[in-house]
Amino acid sequence: MTTITPAETPTALATDSFHLCCWSCGDVLNPRVSGSHPCVRCGAVTLQEDGIWRSLPPGRAESFDRFIAEYEFIREAEARGSNDPAYYLALPYDDITGKLAAQWKIRAATYRHLERKILSRLQKRPLRILDLGAGNGWLSYRLSLLGHRPVAVDILTNNRDGLGAAAHYAAHLPSMFPRVQASVDRLPFPRAAFDLAIFNASFHYSKDYTRTLAEALRCTCPGGKIVIADSPWYRHESSGTAMVEEKHAHFRSVYGFASNSLASQEFLTPQRLDALATALGIRWQILKPFYGVHWALRPLRAKLKGRRTPSEFRIFMAEVPA
Repeated sequence: MTTITPAETPTALATDSFHLCCWSCGDVLNPRVSGSHPCVRCGAVTLQEDGIWRSLPPGRAESFDRFIAEYEFIREAEARGSNDPAYYLALPYDDITGKLAAQWKIRAATYRHLERKILSRLQKRPLRILDLGAGNGWLSYRLSLLGHRPVAVDILTNNRDGLGAAAHYAAHLPSMFPRVQASVDRLPFPRAAFDLAIFNASFHYSKDYTRTLAEALRCTCPGGKIVIADSPWYRHESSGTAMVEEKHAHFRSVYGFASNSLASQEFLTPQRLDALATALGIRWQILKPFYGVHWALRPLRAKLKGRRTPSEFRIFMAEVPA
């Protein structure tokens, strides 16, 4: 049987929920509220377990096993997540555990900038939004509160730091946003199904930036927007490479493994972004949230101490070509 990727499927008909494609042949499904959904074309079954649609092909799922195991081990060691539902409801504005407050301060500043400079200026309401690398679903929750229609996508499904944790939001929303386990390199959605796609601190995990961004562009309608947020950016390739080496050495020292089973790109540079723009026919708009004086002085402090240049966070946005 010839495999048809989602890129080859027609635009889906509107449904009351969202549009999903078969993980095997790419045919458009009309997902029910719960249970499993067999594909009419090829018979492959897309399962919904604990409210999460499982759209990773079996072989693809196995290829992520080591990465997921290592990633979840490190995230647990870093005290990610909580047993208290209030923790999730407070994100990104407050980390009530106090364990990763500095990181969430960055995420909150990015989100405020996203609200003011992007969401408020897009005229269509409600927006169909693809939340790529959704993690525990905090961004989809915030977008839902604003009246938008997000779909949360991640390969992690655990109940502390993955899509399973988003269950804490269900009681606080008129309707729960869909959650889909899928790879950003093969998204199970039809062409032009979304108005906005946001890489939510996730783009740097991509193995192939061009392929990953092309998939997001395919799933977003012409004139829609693609946003890359909270991925580390360096002015020079050498600084990013040094960061990766330091990180892997740290993980080996602390955890006994480098956590590099997935060949992620890890960071962005002006040259990498320019190459993407040329390859995909897009133009970047760069937004610079203010993360506070302490953050702004990091490059100067690093220079005075003879250390490598630290990462910066910016928001990169592009319009989907017609």
